[in-house]
Amino acid sequence: MRQKFHIDFVKNSKIFFCISLGIMLICLILNIFVIHTRVDIQFTGGTIVKYSYSGDLTEKQITDVAQKATKETISFTFAENLASSDANSHMVSLEFTNSKAITVDEQDEVTDAFVKEFPDNNFIVEESSSVDASKGVNFFYKCLAAVILAAVLIICYVAIRFKKIGGMSAGVMAVVALIHDLIIVYFVFAMFNMALDDNFIAVILMILGYSVNDTIVIYDRIRENRRKMGPKATTAEVTNASVNQCFTRTICTTITTMAAIGSVLVVALIYNIDSIISFALPMMIGLVSGCYSSICIAVPLWVMWKNHSDKKKSDKNSKNKKSKKKETAVEAAAN
Repeated sequence: MRQKFHIDFVKNSKIFFCISLGIMLICLILNIFVIHTRVDIQFTGGTIVKYSYSGDLTEKQITDVAQKATKETISFTFAENLASSDANSHMVSLEFTNSKAITVDEQDEVTDAFVKEFPDNNFIVEESSSVDASKGVNFFYKCLAAVILAAVLIICYVAIRFKKIGGMSAGVMAVVALIHDLIIVYFVFAMFNMALDDNFIAVILMILGYSVNDTIVIYDRIRENRRKMGPKATTAEVTNASVNQCFTRTICTTITTMAAIGSVLVVALIYNIDSIISFALPMMIGLVSGCYSSICIAVPLWVMWKNHSDKKKSDKNSKNKKSKKKETAVEAAAN
């Protein structure tokens, strides 16, 4: 018995593809001409020094003193000092964005400049971390290898588990949808001027898990419906039925997860905790992208691939039948 579909996802696939391409094109243009991506010292190398201080100082006062004390390029991040019971205690992070780690003497020069210029504000070095450029590059390659390995394992898993519905093609399309999600997450970091760091890799791996889980649930339903609806039902019919059956579940799962991460994001925004903001915000947008790509990209792409594959197989069988008929006709004529 055929099911009445709520949304024809396969028929509207071109609209979904155009929406995704449009969003990525706009983000790409903004990323090239308006906003440039920042890369954290974890990947490029450099030094971060965090100071705590008390009192009311303007950001300009602090930046001017630090820049006069060193010739290196510095980027600044200001926040409340949550570790202190003093409500008037603050934190400032100085990121030396050159590719090499600065020396201890250079750090001391900046510290001495703060103490000399603001003797009543109790400037204290809370944390200092340096990363050599070569180690940063190695760390980046290791993170990239982890993402690629995860993608390969996903393809292998889907290929084995969903062999009856063309598992390899299903796995490849799932990874194509994941690439879409990773590009969106990258643009989120760029658009909100967040540096690409270990949070970026963490968000990517988290989205890989959530997005592919949604896709696998739909594939599992397709496999069940293929058996129930029989061979007469087309791939598009089986797919539309399956996606509509999983639609509410997928949306509810995404909303529930977003609510949990959203509460963390609100707290991080209130207390200006950059390290949590740079994880929670891209994660929320990545969840939306993952939900969208599973329903509107991975599955329609798989249907297109499956139809193309079935057509090639049908054409090949048709040619073989014609060839056999000709051979039979030639043999009959010869006899």
